[in-house]
Amino acid sequence: MVDKGPHRVVAVLPQLIIFVKNALNTRDPDIVQTTLKILQTMVKADDRIGESLVPYYRQLLPIFNLLKGKNRNSGDSIDYSQRKRNNVGELIHETLEMLEMYGGPDAYINIKYMIPTYESCMVV
Repeated sequence: MVDKGPHRVVAVLPQLIIFVKNALNTRDPDIVQTTLKILQTMVKADDRIGESLVPYYRQLLPIFNLLKGKNRNSGDSIDYSQRKRNNVGELIHETLEMLEMYGGPDAYINIKYMIPTYESCMVV
């Protein structure tokens, strides 16, 4: 749906948020990774989607706040999950940056309210 008709996603966004929230609430790393990648694809597909997601931050971001610390501590060894994009903490950070970039002027304020430790990626 995102590939063929990104302009249609905005119309069904309220229904999609329910499923996205349920997928994130499973806290299963594989499901969360896939959901985050789909969110990133949706935000990139159409400019209006990012701004349309801002009212739903209160439903999505609490789970982001819980899971953002799930980075793998590999110590001195090499972490190949960065290349494969399998690290939940990194994916959450990437998704938050995309939500801020594509979410319009109110996105950062809403993200910062829900995730107090988030730092802006936009240059002032």
